[in-house]
Amino acid sequence: MSEKKSKGQELLEQLAYKKRNYYEIADEAERNEIFRYAEGYKAFLDAAKTEREVCDFAVNEAKKNGFTEYRFGDPLKAGDKKYFVNRGKSVVVFRVGTKNIEEDGMRIIASHIDAPRIDIKQNPLYEDSGMAFFKTHYYGGIKKYQWTAIPLALHGVIMLKNGEKVSVRVGEDPKDPVFYINDLLPHLGGEQMSGAASKLIEGEQLNVVVGGLPYDDKEVSDKIKLGVLSVLHETYGVSEEDLLSAELSAVPAYGARDIGFDRALIGAYGHDDRVCAYPALTAVVGNNTEHTVLAMLVDKEEIGSEGTTGIQCKIYEDLMEEISLALGANFRKVRAASKCLSSDVTAAYDPNFANVYEKMNAALLSCGTAMCKFTGARGKSGSNDANAEFIGEVRRMFAENDVVWQTAELGKVDIGGGGTVAKFVAQLNIDTVDLGVPVISMHAPWELVSKADVYSNYKAFLAFMK
Repeated sequence: MSEKKSKGQELLEQLAYKKRNYYEIADEAERNEIFRYAEGYKAFLDAAKTEREVCDFAVNEAKKNGFTEYRFGDPLKAGDKKYFVNRGKSVVVFRVGTKNIEEDGMRIIASHIDAPRIDIKQNPLYEDSGMAFFKTHYYGGIKKYQWTAIPLALHGVIMLKNGEKVSVRVGEDPKDPVFYINDLLPHLGGEQMSGAASKLIEGEQLNVVVGGLPYDDKEVSDKIKLGVLSVLHETYGVSEEDLLSAELSAVPAYGARDIGFDRALIGAYGHDDRVCAYPALTAVVGNNTEHTVLAMLVDKEEIGSEGTTGIQCKIYEDLMEEISLALGANFRKVRAASKCLSSDVTAAYDPNFANVYEKMNAALLSCGTAMCKFTGARGKSGSNDANAEFIGEVRRMFAENDVVWQTAELGKVDIGGGGTVAKFVAQLNIDTVDLGVPVISMHAPWELVSKADVYSNYKAFLAFMK
């Protein structure tokens, strides 16, 4: 017979806040659903390692579910299911709801689909000391030393002189070759290892090994370079000059895998931010709603959301205005009534590096999707600091739909920081708050998340759409 709880114990349970581990409170059916959903997510990660591939995946999923392409000026009505592609590198998937859009606004889920990687320079190919290399320029915030001595795949497109686009994806099939960035052996690395970690590998040392077989012609110089060029020409029909108009990236060649004896976690490249993009896509594509909802899957967040495919581009505002006009609505009123979840990952508390976290306000693995009231650095610089009223509204949505969630902050106040697309959406007079999955080893070639948090993020989006 259990002892009766004291008045203080009962009051503590009633009033105190405590994060809940999703796995602990999920019944068998829900735990099975968590694991089932994770399998689809893992397949997505393996299929889509660049923003172009994510865009293609999203369009295919949308088409399977009856969505059709939207072009500016097309008529729209309640019930329409559309997708809009921006230059093949970002996509907006949306449903037109039955509610008055001027009064109800739009429900927007904004995630980014680019990830840190190693980009190939425009004039990359050279030969040195029995090897052929591609010169590179890293993309996004990385620890450069993490990208050496691992198998890499090459993804991207090459635009030929005649205007033809050639797709490249080498290193993913077990029969494919892979690529490689050299590191220094420890026997000779004393001076290297004595320096700062940021200087262990310099950016100009991130040269990718792409060949080592000399072309069979004694009269030719740079035989190994020519050997690589001959393979490229035979396989893709390209010359060296065609590489000037190419977008090629080196990404980790390994696929998503379960981590741990219990398979509760997922290791993969690109969780940031595809772990939010996939739930956003599947929520909007697979579920009807009375609201007009948009999943914005955008590019360039890792370098400041710049360019024609980043969220700062006017095309996304133009699209929202076009939707409003097609429905006979005043766009300013629509914006003012709209709401956005800026869905980007946050740092999960890591006990191996506890000194950089403030544990009370850090996200814990498997405790659900994490809401960040503000991001930015130090004094909230560069942050969208969401207002209490909107956070309260989102809390109620989650409570009504049994969403397991938590709050989060990106490390101790003066340690560092980071940003998301939230501030750019908020500039349109749209209430916005950050919500995303906690990640261990963020921006590494292989990151770690909890399956429970992935599914929690999906449930949060469904609640937001209701």
